[in-house]
Amino acid sequence: MNELYYLYFMQAMNEEQVILVDENDRAIGLMPKLEAHEKAVLHRAFSVFVLNDKGELLLQQRAAQKYHSPLLWTNTCCSHQREGESSLEAGRRRLKEEMGFEVPLKELFSFIYKAPFENGLTEHEFDHVLIGYYNKLPTINTEEVAAFKYSSIEFIQKDIADRPEQYTVWFKIIFEQFYNHLKKEIYAGKG
Repeated sequence: MNELYYLYFMQAMNEEQVILVDENDRAIGLMPKLEAHEKAVLHRAFSVFVLNDKGELLLQQRAAQKYHSPLLWTNTCCSHQREGESSLEAGRRRLKEEMGFEVPLKELFSFIYKAPFENGLTEHEFDHVLIGYYNKLPTINTEEVAAFKYSSIEFIQKDIADRPEQYTVWFKIIFEQFYNHLKKEIYAGKG
């Protein structure tokens, strides 16, 4: 990692701690965010997926200055829970910070993934996938988000297949599971 990146990381992540967990999502300690990503230590995270009434998913393009995966498209928002904060509380907080709105959220599922990045960092997360609904346009925080768009699930599925390099690693991992859970929810609602 070059010195400029390292200084940026130290400023951006100096105070932020992540919750270390075991494979059953039991908290086992805290660690600075940067250190957890340098050491690839399993920690708690969440990913928010917001849909509109047309069934379109609100995607965000990560800001150019993000320390990994800049300008790639991904789910509505994601981050890490703080100590004492539930996944739903964390999801609502971060949705407001990144996308400028709040909605009720529901947890769909959780899973563990591990994804190394070119800059030497690794995401190793116990990820809680949350869903919510919103029909308006967000008011994005440009420090975090470069752009946004609502896209149909079918378009996203095809675009990931055609242009995988345009999407974040975790979004590609989560998307199929999310799509399968979404189909179950739709069918359950019609039953």
